[in-house]
Amino acid sequence: MESLSKLMWGLGGTVSLLLGSIGIILPLLPTVPFLLLSAFCFARSSEPAHVWLLSHRYFGPPILQWQEHGAISNTAKVLAMVSLIFVLGMSFLMQVPLYALLAQLVALICVACFILTRPSGASAPENALVPAPTESADLVPDTVMDSGTEFAGPINS
Repeated sequence: MESLSKLMWGLGGTVSLLLGSIGIILPLLPTVPFLLLSAFCFARSSEPAHVWLLSHRYFGPPILQWQEHGAISNTAKVLAMVSLIFVLGMSFLMQVPLYALLAQLVALICVACFILTRPSGASAPENALVPAPTESADLVPDTVMDSGTEFAGPINS
């Protein structure tokens, strides 16, 4: 039963990582929330996958910023606000009923308030997609993992 649970968590992490990766290209699909979900799933399914994700030069920094400081980079905030405005504009252009438009507006204002009140922090690089120097060597244990693979340092991608 435990192996089925780990398989499901791993599948969830993989799907989340895929959606987050697509979100890098498609501005309406959020990247960081899917990366956070992926890290959560991989932490429950596969330590090597979790370590790889946190050590990844592109995916790792925004996850670590959120875990350590609750921070969202300024670039990510700007992209999120542009996406929210775009979604609202598209709904208006598609002539969504007024009650639905108002409900969407309230929800988007709540999301915007949440995003804008998160710290940017000195540790948060301005571009979440540009690799930031990290102490990734601390993330990789020098011991043998469950899979029998020995790691001697950071996993490079």
